[in-house]
Amino acid sequence: MSLNIPSSRASRVFLRMTKQYLPHLARLCLISTFLEDGIRMWFQWNEQKDYIEATWGCGYFLATCFVLLNLTGQLGGCVLILSRNFVQYACFGLFGVIALQTVAYSILWDIKFLMRNLALGGGLLLLLAESRSEGKSMFAGVPSMGESSPKQYMQLGGRVLLVLMFMTLLHFDPSFFSILQNMVGTALIILVAIGFKTKLAALTLVIWLLAINVYFNAFWTVPAYKPMHDFLKYDFFQTTSVIGGLLLVVALGPGGVSMDEKKKEW
Repeated sequence: MSLNIPSSRASRVFLRMTKQYLPHLARLCLISTFLEDGIRMWFQWNEQKDYIEATWGCGYFLATCFVLLNLTGQLGGCVLILSRNFVQYACFGLFGVIALQTVAYSILWDIKFLMRNLALGGGLLLLLAESRSEGKSMFAGVPSMGESSPKQYMQLGGRVLLVLMFMTLLHFDPSFFSILQNMVGTALIILVAIGFKTKLAALTLVIWLLAINVYFNAFWTVPAYKPMHDFLKYDFFQTTSVIGGLLLVVALGPGGVSMDEKKKEW
């Protein structure tokens, strides 16, 4: 117990110091993969169009519509989220982009990439929950019957989906470091999923994931003409988006459906 007090105090100090800036940083990280992918659609317009046309045999017009929809949907959604305008519509649009790409690029049959896409969806759910909070803040003086159920379950669903990213990072080999990493990582994702010591666990996962991302997905060290450059870049920005989702958990807390919230009733 004595070891937990300093860590909890440190996390509270961190939250007080970053309260004003953390939500903005979280949103920027969260939309980073959509922003990068939208820009990539612009610069690789012909390559993306030719891939869709060849893979699905859908013809020039539908392939062009697919690329255009991805480009405008992602860049437009990012602009709306960063400007705090029509955030809910922007989130639904980005949900649609995730679903469209999951089918178009056959991600549905690749469990690792599917779990990462679901983790992205979890981040968007948390962003939706945040937008509901901001909407209600305009009526702060009006008596309330408590936190709305949709927001609670958005936060729960967002937390559960976010931890899918970490399940793709587990390595099943007999080395001591790998076993230790798996044990610590599993404990932390369970804490976030059930909402116990949530902010501290999410902040620890942010630091861990940030270190892994910079070390393993350093796309800037690989020449741009090599295929590995694009692969690492894709991984880097997807991971950065999940970090953004975790930062929203740190900023907003776990929500009503969590052990942290239930402890207040006990």
